[in-house]
Amino acid sequence: MTDTLPLATETCCTPLRAAVDATEAQRLARIFKALGDPTRVMLLSTVATSPDGEACVCDLTAPVGLSQPTVSHHLKILVDAGLLTRSQRGRWSYYALLPGAIDHLTGDLRALV
Repeated sequence: MTDTLPLATETCCTPLRAAVDATEAQRLARIFKALGDPTRVMLLSTVATSPDGEACVCDLTAPVGLSQPTVSHHLKILVDAGLLTRSQRGRWSYYALLPGAIDHLTGDLRALV
């Protein structure tokens, strides 16, 4: 005699799907990773609130207390994440908030929930 269980004809739960696809998740993770460092958050805030809407890398070392090469590394990560833009003027690099970046990120966060 064999015991057999009846086959379930219904599922107990509604199948779920992610609110974002894998490509979008990777893009958002890159942004979140960039913002996961306190120095980068401070740099983004400093650039975004600068009087002219942009800041020279030479002016960004003092607020975070780091050397210019280290600050440049952090700024590159913010540029690569799509949060800042970079323009070269002579030997100095100037950074500005990418237009719409914060609004876009806010929309992305809302879409996740």
